[in-house]
Amino acid sequence: MKIGIPKETVAGETRVALIPSMVAPLTKNGHEVLVEAGAGMAASFPDEAYTAAGATVIAETKALYDAADIIFKVQPPQAAKGEPELIGEGKTFIGYMAPFYNAEMVKSFQTRKVTAFSMEFIPRITRAQSMDTLSSMATIAGYKAVLMAANELGKIFPLLMTAAGTITPANVLILGAGVAGLQAIATAKRLGARVSAFDPRPAVREQVESLGATFVEMELPEEDVETKGGYAKAQSDLFLQKEQEAIAARLSKIDAVITTAQIFGKAAPVLITTEMVKKMNPGSVIIDLAAENGGNCELTEAGKTVVKENVTIIGAVNLPATVPVHASQMYAKNIVNLFNHLYQAEDNALDWEDEITVGACITRDGEITNEMVKDRLSNGGN
Repeated sequence: MKIGIPKETVAGETRVALIPSMVAPLTKNGHEVLVEAGAGMAASFPDEAYTAAGATVIAETKALYDAADIIFKVQPPQAAKGEPELIGEGKTFIGYMAPFYNAEMVKSFQTRKVTAFSMEFIPRITRAQSMDTLSSMATIAGYKAVLMAANELGKIFPLLMTAAGTITPANVLILGAGVAGLQAIATAKRLGARVSAFDPRPAVREQVESLGATFVEMELPEEDVETKGGYAKAQSDLFLQKEQEAIAARLSKIDAVITTAQIFGKAAPVLITTEMVKKMNPGSVIIDLAAENGGNCELTEAGKTVVKENVTIIGAVNLPATVPVHASQMYAKNIVNLFNHLYQAEDNALDWEDEITVGACITRDGEITNEMVKDRLSNGGN
């Protein structure tokens, strides 16, 4: 198959879907790799590196799309820029799709019988872990969020004994102990902060404490907190109230908060209200990793840094793009692992009985195959 790697067009996106070191594993299996000129430059991978690895660099965007059988991308094809239509009828796409919010793209793929696989919809099962880009990118985001907090905070993180006296460590609170949260804990601890972490799932307590953080407990109403697919589940108003109470009880002693709580396909839960922000110490910092989905803080503005109630609130957006070398490396490994899984048959026939293949597929043969996406788009995205 001919695999095309176009240059990303979304403003601020520095990642590339395939790095030079991942070209050889594909060409050794008989595939051709076509890379648009400049596709890897923002991630420090020049065209010469792709050529040396065995890829063909193509100067013109449309020529790349025309020649490729399958497209690897990071960001969803942008309907406003005509990108979905560049993927020819009956061809294949693999990348992020955000299908709930990109109805025009999905409709375009459906109309032209594009077989499209969304990286966000890969089932969260053991044998799909090597393809899980959500976890890979969450690792980057959790790490970078702590660095942002350290940079913004008017204090240093570690305990220091100096001639001018003792400097006490900063107190950092992590909300959510998923992949991003655990990486944030580890990074904050390495920087010397005193770290505590909150998560409504008692089962993650051991992981939090193994990293040296204090686990914040809450009174638990009797509700399931996870879906069968391993994603966080929307909770009742009572549950959310109990979460807010547990968090509020600690905020007056906290210097920096990293929020990571998200619910797949829905708005992020508000864990920090305006009244809670008012109780924080002047100069405190909130880094909201759920900003793109509404934010865990009521005062968050996506993509902006604002100061409200003497607290700096950063609506972090696309943090993996700020670490493009390793973010691209991890993403490329994930997407190649998915590709190899999908096309393991000698004739490249797809196994539509396989849970990963079916789960990640959004459109095929002129149909929207994912029921969740079909239902959301039929209801106007609500």
